[in-house]
Amino acid sequence: MDNSYIPHIGTDESGKGDFFGPLVIAGVLVDEENAKHFLDLGIKDSKKLSDKKMLSLAVEIKKSAPYSIIAISNSKYNELYNNMKNLNKLLAWGHARAIENVLNTNHCEYALSDKFGDESLIKSALMKNGRSIRLEQMCKAESDIAVAAASVLARATFVQKMQEMENTYGLKFQKGCSSLVKTVASEFIQKYGKERLKEVCKAHFKTYNEV
Repeated sequence: MDNSYIPHIGTDESGKGDFFGPLVIAGVLVDEENAKHFLDLGIKDSKKLSDKKMLSLAVEIKKSAPYSIIAISNSKYNELYNNMKNLNKLLAWGHARAIENVLNTNHCEYALSDKFGDESLIKSALMKNGRSIRLEQMCKAESDIAVAAASVLARATFVQKMQEMENTYGLKFQKGCSSLVKTVASEFIQKYGKERLKEVCKAHFKTYNEV
């Protein structure tokens, strides 16, 4: 069934596989009117868009639909991961917060996210406002316009936060987990010390112990 025009919240995340930078989860509520508008704008999975296009689309999404962005800084991420010991639980917590924030000021009965773990993880993370929502996860959910819009907001925020980090620390932080990432991590340690590396990275990644 095509859910594009059924009012629903789509959620997606960015930064999950990046050693440097925050984890960002976004939620966007679409209805028939803004779904058609987003389709006309060419909104799609953020991985298929240039940074410039994505940033301009993010502005349009924010003007056109209720949304929530949960940007978890590296310090907060490492604290949460130490408590939860599980990335899927951390993701579920973030997706649940994004859904609930949208529901605080909007009524919606259905939410969709990309499949990353057991649906019960998000359901159990939802608090009072989100308990009654029908929640679905599916593979390649970015084909849904609400999830695609959420992916754009999440990625745009991730890119902006990375730029802020570069301005703060005077280093060019690489995305992903490549050998270039290790090089930058070593430069950071030389400049600021290893303990402060947790301010800019996800410390449970193998990369942390390799530098």
